[in-house]
This record gives sequence, C-alpha cells and structure tokens, in this order.
Amino acid sequence: MLFTTSAQTAAVADPTKPQLIEKVTANPGELVIPYEKWRLPNGLTVIVHEDHSDPIVHVDITYHVGSARETPGKSGFAHFFEHMMFQGSDNVADEEHFKIVQGAGGQMNGTTNRDRTNYFETLPKNYLETALWLESDRMGFLLDAVTQKKFEVQRATVKNEKGQNVDNVPYGRLDEYKNQILYPANHPYSWSTIGYVEDLDRVSVEDLKNFFMRWYGPNNASLTVAGDVNPQEVLNLAMKYFGSIPRGPEVRKQRVDPVRLPDNVYANYGDNIVLPLTYVTYPSVANYHPDEAPLDILASVLGNGNNSIFYKNFVKSEKAIQVFVQNPCAELAGEFTIGALSFPGNDADMEALIKQTLEEFNKTGVSDDDMARAKAQFEAGLVQNIQSVSGKASVLAQWNYLLPNKPMNVKDEIARYNKVTKEDVMRVFRQYLYGKNAAIVNVWAKQKDATANKDGKEETKAISSSGVASKTELEYKGLSYKKPADNFDRSKKPEITTAITPVVPQMYRATFDNGLKVIGSTSSEVPFVSMILTIKGGNNALANDLSKSGLAALTASMMEESTQNYTSEQFANELEKLGSSISFEATRDAITMMVNAPKKNLDATLKLVEEKLLRPKFTAEDFKLIQKQTAEGINAERVNAGDQANKAYARLLYGKSILAEPVSGTIKNIRAMGVKDIQNFYDKFFSPTLSNLVVVGDITESEIMPKLGFLKNWAKKDVVLPPVVAANVPDGPTQIYIIDKYKAAQSELRVGYRALPYDYNGKFFKSTVMNFPLGGNFNSRLNLNLREDKGFTYGINARFNGTKEYGAYTIAAGVRASSTDSSLKEIFSELNKYRENGITPEELAYTKKALSQGDALRYETPYDKANFLGQIAKYDLPADYISQQNNVLQAINKAEIDALAREMLPIDKMVIVVVGDKDKIIKSLEKLELNYQPGYKSPTGGIKIVDYKLD
Repeated sequence: MLFTTSAQTAAVADPTKPQLIEKVTANPGELVIPYEKWRLPNGLTVIVHEDHSDPIVHVDITYHVGSARETPGKSGFAHFFEHMMFQGSDNVADEEHFKIVQGAGGQMNGTTNRDRTNYFETLPKNYLETALWLESDRMGFLLDAVTQKKFEVQRATVKNEKGQNVDNVPYGRLDEYKNQILYPANHPYSWSTIGYVEDLDRVSVEDLKNFFMRWYGPNNASLTVAGDVNPQEVLNLAMKYFGSIPRGPEVRKQRVDPVRLPDNVYANYGDNIVLPLTYVTYPSVANYHPDEAPLDILASVLGNGNNSIFYKNFVKSEKAIQVFVQNPCAELAGEFTIGALSFPGNDADMEALIKQTLEEFNKTGVSDDDMARAKAQFEAGLVQNIQSVSGKASVLAQWNYLLPNKPMNVKDEIARYNKVTKEDVMRVFRQYLYGKNAAIVNVWAKQKDATANKDGKEETKAISSSGVASKTELEYKGLSYKKPADNFDRSKKPEITTAITPVVPQMYRATFDNGLKVIGSTSSEVPFVSMILTIKGGNNALANDLSKSGLAALTASMMEESTQNYTSEQFANELEKLGSSISFEATRDAITMMVNAPKKNLDATLKLVEEKLLRPKFTAEDFKLIQKQTAEGINAERVNAGDQANKAYARLLYGKSILAEPVSGTIKNIRAMGVKDIQNFYDKFFSPTLSNLVVVGDITESEIMPKLGFLKNWAKKDVVLPPVVAANVPDGPTQIYIIDKYKAAQSELRVGYRALPYDYNGKFFKSTVMNFPLGGNFNSRLNLNLREDKGFTYGINARFNGTKEYGAYTIAAGVRASSTDSSLKEIFSELNKYRENGITPEELAYTKKALSQGDALRYETPYDKANFLGQIAKYDLPADYISQQNNVLQAINKAEIDALAREMLPIDKMVIVVVGDKDKIIKSLEKLELNYQPGYKSPTGGIKIVDYKLD
C-alpha cells in the first residue's frame, strides 16, 4: 500500500517539523521494499527502510551533484571533492571518519558518477547515531577543516587513481575518446567523471569551497537509512543532527538537448593492448524515459548469451573473442553500445560486421523466447541486487533523485519491463539503431611511438581539458558559508551504551553415501536460492605434470558448453528463461559450480544442474572455440601490469612448482591440450568424495533435501590428490626484479615472502591480527604513509593468504612511476619500525574492537552466509570457529603481537617485484638503499636489480 501526503495536508502542516511524503508497506509475498519518506524543514529528504533480519544499519547520503554539474575547464572536480569529504571536519579529526567506522567493524566508501555523489557506511546497529553524527558533521562543518596540504595530497591521490585505473589499464581511455566525439563540446557528459589532469591542476581551494556551498546543501541531498532501526528514532536523530544545517541554494533540474549525430563520427587511438576493440555507441535515452525498458530488452536480446545474434555472428563464428551489447542510461542521456574484441591480426571489418548483423536482425526480428529470456534475467538481477540493506538503500536513493515526485518500487520496475512487447523492441531498434549514426572508437595495439595503425588510420588527437574555465562562473557568485547553530555539544561523539549480538546462521549438515557433504542455511529475505558446489583439486590437481597447468580452468569453461541432451545454445535458452544461472570457475585448489535460481523455478533449474554436472558433452567444436578464446585471453594479460606482477611474484616465491603456475595456464600449455585431456580431467577429479555443497536461500532443509536426490546418484570415485609442495628457492641477497612496461604511468609493486598455511586460531590467524594496523585496513600505517601523507598511491594493502598446504605474506600497490623508489623505501621503513617498536596500545585496542565488531556484518546476505559455510566446509572447521577466533583475539597481548612482527615480517627474505617503465625508474632504483636489511650492496650503494622475463 502506498500513502502519499496530499497537497492540502502539506499546505496546513507545521513548517518547522518533518513532513511525511510517502509511506509504503508490503503485502505478504509482494516484491516491495517498505519505507517511509520524510522531508525536513531545511529540505533534506529522509528515507527509512526497517529490516530486523540482521543487527546492522546502512546509512547512505546522496547529493544530487556529479560531474555533469562541473564547469568546462574544471572536470573531475565532483570526484575530487568526494575525496576531500573524507579529510575531516570541525568535530571529526583528520582520517577519523574511516577510523571510527572501521573501528566499529563497519565498512564505508563514497562514489561519484555523472549525476550524483554518495557516501555510505554499513555498521552494527548500535552505531546508527555515530553514523549520522559523522555524515552531518561533514555536511554542515566541512570548510574550516580544509587546508592547502590536504587539498594537495588528495589532488595527488586522484591523479594516482587516474594513473592506476585509467592510464595504466588496457582500454582505460576509451570513455574519454567516446565522450569527446559522442557529445557536443561543453555538454555535461562530454568529459569523464575522473576528469583531465590539466583541469585538476587548475582548480584551487577556493573552487572547493564554492562547490561545497553551491551543491552540498541539505535540500540537494537525501539520507537513506536501512536496517535494524526504528523509523521514528531515525527521524528524531536526523532532526537532531541535520535539522540545524541551513538550506543551500536552490537546485534546478538540469536540462540538455537530445544528442543527435548528423553523421558517423570516429576516434582512433593506439593503446598497450593485444586485442583490437571496435566500440560503437548510438545516442539513447535518459533513465526512466518510456523507451529505456524496451532498449534494455533490445540490448539483452542482441548480445546476451549464446543465443543472441551478436554471439552467433561474432564469437561462434570466431570473428571476435568477445562481443557485448548494453544500454547504460543516466539522468540526462543514454548510450546504446556495441563492442567487439577481435583476435590479433584479424582483418575482418568489425564495423561492417556490426552493421550487417543489425541488418540481419531487422529481417529476423525478436522471438518469444528472446523476450522470455531477457525479462527473466532482468527480474532475477533486480531481486539479487536487493539481498542486502545496502542494496535496498541504494535503489531507494536512486529512485528518489531520478524520480523525485513519482513513487517507484521493485514490483513497478519489474512491471515496466514485463509490459514491453516484441513490437516495442523492434520500434526502438529502428528508431535508435537501425540505419542511425553512431560514435565509433577503434582501439588498436600500439607499437611504441607509432601514430597510426597498420592500415594507416591516424590516431585521433586526445583532448587534455574539458574546455576553457570561465572567470565569471555565475553559478558560484554570491555564495556564503553559514555554520549551523545547535542546542547540543556536537564536538562530543555519541557514546555506545549497548552491545549487540551477531546473528550466526543456523545451519544443517548431511553426508550422502557417495561422500558428498552438504551444508546449508535458510535465508528468506528474497525468494531466491543459491548453491555452490566445490570440487577439491583445481589447478593443484595437476601438480605432477606442470605441462597440464591450465587444464582445470579449461575444463571449467567446457563445463559451460554442450551436454548430452542439449547444445550450448539450447541449454542457455532453457536456463535463461528461468531467470537462473549456472557457472563454473577454476581456482588454484578447486573447481566450483555456482547456481542461482528464483525459488519458483528451483525444480526446473535443478534438472538443468543435473544435466550440466553429470552429463557434459565435450565436443570438438566447443573445444576449438574455448581453446582459442582461452589462449588469446592469456595473451591479452601480457599488457596488464597487475597480472604481470602477480605472475612474476608467484614464480619467484614458489619456484618450479604448480603453485607458481597461473591457474589459466600458459599459451603453450593450452594449445597443446585436446578434448581427451578435458574428458580425462573430468573422469578423474569430478567426484562426490572431493566435493561439498553449500545451499543458502529461501528454502528449508526439509524442502531442499528431497530435491537433491539426483546428487546421491553421482557415482563415487576414490581420488587421491597429489601433494602440493613449493619448490626450494635458494636464499640470496635481496634483489629487485623488474619487468619493463613501456611508458607505464604507474609501477606495480609486490613485496613479500612464503609464509604460513591457513589456520583459524593459531599462528596464521594471530599473524593476520598483527598485520591489521600495519597494512590490513584503510587507516593502516602503510596506507596513511604512502597514500594520505605522501600521495604516492591510490591505495596499498598487505595481507597473509593461506590454504591448508601453503601461504604467503604480500604487500601490493600501484604507485606513481616517479615515486617507485621512494615507495619501496617507505614500505621497508614501515616494516622495520613495526618490527623494532611493535604495536602501540592504541593500535591493539583498535584492532580488537574493529575485528570483533565486524562479526555483525559477516552473515547478512546469502552470499555472506555461503562464504561462512563454505569456509567451514573447506577447512572442516567447528561451527563456532568465529567465537573461538574472538576468544583468541581478546586474549592476545602486545608482547605476543610484537614477537609475531619480528618473526613474521622477515625483511631480509622479501621478494620485490616492480612492473613499470624501466627507463623512467631504473636510475633511482639503482641508487636505492633499503638500510633496514642485510641485502646485497652494489658498488653504487643500492641493491641488485634483475631484469625479469615471463614466459
């Protein structure tokens, strides 16, 4: 039921009190998120969703401002400002926001897109008031805490983020090129959200203050609170903490003319890639335009799954390794995009093939099965997105800023897609795509400093700024900063007076006669069921024959193809019409089958699971395609700095052993394999005796067990997995292994050593506790030093990883190329200080608090529950292992942590890998002295540099 206050009621309401705007309740079995929506006197919208299933609360504050509100010449500022919102306010000290939230066991972040910026945290429910205090303080009391130093550090951090996620990533600049040709100059979508470095260098602290005063008023924001809360309490706290914040300038709806292209427009550029990309974008429609749903269905029909026409014409025909069709829409415009990744050296004209495929679709049209698949998949995706309180809060906030005067809920979203007809799909196809002009970006593999591709296509000149900054900027004239006046002491952080008890999932267990172990838990928040079948072995099952490394991953891919009774296309058609999914993945120590299904279609899905798991058909035709795709995928990884660093690090750590081999295999290995290898791996290692099944979702033990009868018929095989042993790697002087990446904007660093295998309450677990203040959280010593103080990186982390057989300690970061040597020096400096001086009492108390209180968030979603149960199954853990860990955590003391730091951070045994532009960084690395370990000293005073080549 929907209740909306009438205009008459609003007219006589008390303007000094919150006004109820909407109240939505859910009937049993109805796909609806219940909520109340209020508006405070200062214009802040408050949305509350009450959900008592877990003792947690999610707080989201969304400001209706993104990069589209930036002025030309100052691109990237909305995102830059997001960073500044974490740098403290009048009553919250520098770096304190992260510290308070993580210290409560919570999670937090912020994101910026074209149309909005949001800040959010998920916490134990007893921290609700703390979260509102934090968010209100930066809304009302930010500017006096801003300093030039903070401004410069965050400017450097944003540049590092751009270097790591754009400049140092294959196809990273695709959006920049697409935006500059698709949209007219000065259109608010003509620049990317992260902006241009030239523009970032142009802005000042004064710009920051103006941006805050113009857009960050309560009347341009919504506060969404979802979780184990009382709506009236939330409203009272919102009035207390936000009610005194003055209303900001009025914000009018942004309007632009629809994008029209008089002709096809092109951008061509070379990149450090292997697979050429053709990326075609047609102007589409904005969010919630009547044609958005038909266009989304069209995109699914054209490019989603093995039955789509683009898959058949591009992937199945081996013209491309991958093709995708999508229709992302935003507040002001949409982009219907078709992309094709072709094989190296492929001379096929991708643009022409795209047009031919659209011509074919114009003749064949859309079928009933096409529509059924697309609608079922959309509904399933929407339901899965609201399994958490954060997911529910996110869609409530989105509906609010995109549809401020129109109620919308889950059932309404599903209804607008279900009412789309075949005629609607063909109408929008002909209106927006067929025969229409597009923005076309071609990305080719660049050869050193070449400015054209092999066919002579010249590279399009990239723009470095979003325009000329206006000196007048009328939008920002006459702004003033007025602090709120409160009737309470805001400098006092709310006290936590009550403790909470996490809701540990109730679980059931069974072991079938064939050895299959089942563990499950009921979670009835959404009508969905998830299952994860884990088969031990994975790539490690090939330990006795390294030439077969990659076979597990290849087998997992083949398991997604044909079966005895279905071709891959027939199987996909039946599965997708159910809104279900079945996928396989190989890891280092297992192959997993993941199943997701709406409860109403679980029986039909399980019949397909039986077919897929027990009756695969490994055909030569399927194998040829999968083998080619896999080899080219491995080939493409050569240009990814992170992948290269990880592969080199593993080989240096584990020597000539299966642990050093990539799970995906090598090109040589993959090309030497045949269908018989796949069949042999399946026959030998797909056994119930190696398997455990996790079941989580809207189904009870008594309901699910009869449905799993087919798994009892899975033939038992006694399998002995080979031992997994790392090769002996001789000790020697500390060296830096460098992999040259031409013109890399950043350097990827890996520092670490072979450490401990996993345990849940022994030295491994205690070592993870020891590492938490050093590198295991945002406010860790390493991150505060390299990111927040020095501005060398977008982020750095350190962690212990382990399985039953082996483990490693790894520090990982992408750093600014010019800071490569300084970053390594600071890393070893922090390691040495921690080893010498140990943990502080404050750090120890914070670590215990953060790690213990995080249990409240551990079991919320079906995915969270599945991870918890999967860990128990994988390592045969007691059901109360989390409780046992907490006992160990609370008992550990400074002396024990300090001893672990000295033992488990052996800086003289660390492997150092650097992937970066050797010409830029070699001289500084040669002079580098890591004075904290007895490493090799070269004549120049530095440590030895070794050129490293991957196969």
